[in-house]
Order: sequence, then C-alpha cells, then structure tokens
Amino acid sequence: MKVVAAYLLAVLGGNTSPSADDVKKILGSVGADADSDRIELLLSQLKGKDVTEVVASGREKLASVPSGGAVAGVAPAAGSAGAAATAAAEQKKEEKVEDEEEEDDGDIGGLFGDNGLFGDDD
Repeated sequence: MKVVAAYLLAVLGGNTSPSADDVKKILGSVGADADSDRIELLLSQLKGKDVTEVVASGREKLASVPSGGAVAGVAPAAGSAGAAATAAAEQKKEEKVEDEEEEDDGDIGGLFGDNGLFGDDD
C-alpha cells in the first residue's frame, strides 16, 4: 500500500509517469523501506494507463461489492436490526427531550421580576 501511496504522491506532484527511482525517493524521504519487486510490479501494471481512470474504475468496482454483513446470516442480521431500532428510538427520545428543553427556555416565568432582567429598575 505504501508503494501505491508513494506513486500517487508523485502523480499529485505533477509527475505523470513516475519511475521506480521516484517512488523509492518518496519512500526514503519518510524512512520507509522500498521493495523493488513491488515497485516494479506496480509500474508494470500501470504502464500506459491514466491513474485517474484506474482510480475511477476501482471506485466503480468497489461500489458493486456488497457490504453490511448481509451474507452473515439471518440471526445476526435480526439482532443487528433490533439493536439499530433500539438505538434509533433512544436517539429520537433524546431529540424530543432536547426539543422540549429548547421550548422551555423561551418563558422563564418572571424569575427575575416583571420589570426587567433583575426586577425593578429603581
């Protein structure tokens, strides 16, 4: 992953086609080990490709990957749904309490007197 990050940093820096030495220099600047085999593998796979198109293609592929544990089974999903419903209900309760508190702030019932903030102005 650090090799990919170093490659992308080079591209962001304006180098549209970083070499192995460019990647090694970036990794060395932060004290990371540079694995020549991985660097060469990455460079061979990206040779002649536009990085922004590769990243966009990867995003599209990741968007189609199922997430959320739907494969885990029915019992855990039901437990998770119950926990989620409980959490949502608690959050609604908290919001309702906050709304009530906000409404109560408007009328303090003459706590400081009727003629001004602290009572009579005399």
